[in-house]
Amino acid sequence: MPLENRPRLPRIPVSKRNRAVVRALNPMLVTYLEASRDLCETDSVLFGATVAACRIIGAKLPMAGRATKQSSVIPAWRKRIEDRIAKARAFIGRLISFRSGNNRPRVVRTVRMAFAGTNISLSQPDITQKLTERIDDLKQKIAAWGKRIRRFTERSRRFNQNRLFQSDQKRLYKSLERPEVCGAGPGPDQANTVAFWRGLWSEPVNHSEGPWTEVVASQCARITPMDPVIITPHDVAEAVRRAPNWKSPGLDGLHHYWLKGFMVCHAVLARQFQEALNQKSLPSLFTTGITHLVPKDQNPTR
Repeated sequence: MPLENRPRLPRIPVSKRNRAVVRALNPMLVTYLEASRDLCETDSVLFGATVAACRIIGAKLPMAGRATKQSSVIPAWRKRIEDRIAKARAFIGRLISFRSGNNRPRVVRTVRMAFAGTNISLSQPDITQKLTERIDDLKQKIAAWGKRIRRFTERSRRFNQNRLFQSDQKRLYKSLERPEVCGAGPGPDQANTVAFWRGLWSEPVNHSEGPWTEVVASQCARITPMDPVIITPHDVAEAVRRAPNWKSPGLDGLHHYWLKGFMVCHAVLARQFQEALNQKSLPSLFTTGITHLVPKDQNPTR
């Protein structure tokens, strides 16, 4: 499948059972890796083995591509508090209306409901004071409920950021640098944006070289050429060993953890990287990056 449609691989917990699953899959990959012709096929084999390991372990894989967004359903606790706030505001409006002299049946019925369970009667001489006290009491409850929502929301935001920092630091930093409110409104025209950057990056340019280039070339001619680079499986294993396990993956979505676990791929990767180095070419899998257009102000059309 296309790289952008691959599911986002989850971070699996460290346990003996999970390590045993990875070790059991290791010898099964030898046949498929030996038949691999280039780095792209090797990457596909490793990603397929990773998906199989996640399914055996029981980790959840999203059905759609990596671009899927989480559902923005309001939590039940917040919905209940918001309903209380709406009901209390309605009571306050009816109480203020009754205090101003509105004696309609609907208003009177609401006022009686506000004082239900108390010994307060609407015919008491100090009913105005009682109404004011009840209004103040409801306003204090609304303020307390609002603080509870803000407190829970702040705690949830911190919790999600901490969890995202452990699983995908790239997404966390991107959300911190580009909040949802930034760049609100209509975006720039896609065709004009692509044409602008293509004119800077893709159009050939004829540079006029000065005489200093000849001096540099003569100086470089006296430099001893570098010895040919030989990539060994030990080099691949050492490079993978120093890499963080769950750092944000590249375009293929494969974390370093799986390259460490599937040790049988080190020899194949060393051979294929050596071939790519000798041919002086790499597949687009290793050279394609992702560019994010981030507006600097609220008006992205400028």
